[in-house]
Amino acid sequence: MEPLTTEVLLRAYRMGLFPMADDADAEDLYWVEPRLRGVFPLDNFHISRSLARLIRREPFTITTNADFGGVMDGCAGRDTTWINTEIHKLYRQLHQEGHAHSLEVWEGEELVGGVYGVSLGGVFCGESMFSRRRDASKVALAYLVDHLQRCGFVLFDTQFITPHLASLGAVEIGRDEYRKRLAIARKLDCDFRSVAEIPSGYSVVQRNTQTS
Repeated sequence: MEPLTTEVLLRAYRMGLFPMADDADAEDLYWVEPRLRGVFPLDNFHISRSLARLIRREPFTITTNADFGGVMDGCAGRDTTWINTEIHKLYRQLHQEGHAHSLEVWEGEELVGGVYGVSLGGVFCGESMFSRRRDASKVALAYLVDHLQRCGFVLFDTQFITPHLASLGAVEIGRDEYRKRLAIARKLDCDFRSVAEIPSGYSVVQRNTQTS
């Protein structure tokens, strides 16, 4: 079996595959390509009135790529997780190489939420998110969607869909449709780091409300 390197990992993402482990202690990884793929239409993120009020109030500080390892640790810090030691190592290396990114949610100096994923071309493949405060993960996703739009991304892959993601606008598409969108989007020249400024909560709500 070919050793799993970041180069192999990126090649797999370009084909629509991603790795998972059975649990945190598992030694082996396996490749996944869902029959139905979760995606976030970037022009249809649903911000409820209560979430809009929270975002406008700005109780949290938002950063990007400030604590990638901390976000991974937060995502893995559950009773059940598919993030094992190998995944930790590989994705931190991807981050060092500029292919994996995170968005952090802070309350003072405490990391209370965040999301991380892999970017290739105009595709952002969301890997996992976590929340230690109510609605912190929703805030993270709202800022992430806004960030991806401003950076020119056209496809936000959530891999699977959950009721939580569906309530925010995520939908399922078939495997063939996903492959078509992936083939187009990955050819774009987008950079997650091209926009450094964090917008105001008011701007995030306004932009997404106008396009929803």
